[in-house]
Amino acid sequence: MKKIKVVKKQILQRKGDLYSKSYKVESGLLRSYTIDEKGKEHIFMFGPEGWIVTDYVSPKEPCELYIDALEDSVIIPIEKTSTQDIDLKKFIKRIRVLQNRVIMLMSASAVDRYEHFISTYPNIIQRVPQHMIASYLGITPEALSSLKSQRLRSKQ
Repeated sequence: MKKIKVVKKQILQRKGDLYSKSYKVESGLLRSYTIDEKGKEHIFMFGPEGWIVTDYVSPKEPCELYIDALEDSVIIPIEKTSTQDIDLKKFIKRIRVLQNRVIMLMSASAVDRYEHFISTYPNIIQRVPQHMIASYLGITPEALSSLKSQRLRSKQ
């Protein structure tokens, strides 16, 4: 598998592209997201080192997500039609994380979602802008700021 270097803000995939790949992150940080009809970004997932970032559509369907680099990164593109072995344990773990996230978005409080974010992505909290974390959590940046202040007060 060939490693490639991508630079911060480089777009790897756009919504509507007919040909998509999966990306294994060797170093750096990727994200996948969508933009709604009002122009608002909604972060689907972050992909730190060791994670696989992909759009879960078949190779012949248009992509639903954008994928870009949040940091200069080294990635391994994986053809979706390829028979190359994707680490099945990591893939199943990723599906489990996404399933838990959907359940949390449907039923958990913003505080619980934030705590879950911290436990899921412990190494990227300082690497991602706060407005992106808020987008991932489905709250405003102001609500995230308030939530973080409450969390700090409760730990004192």
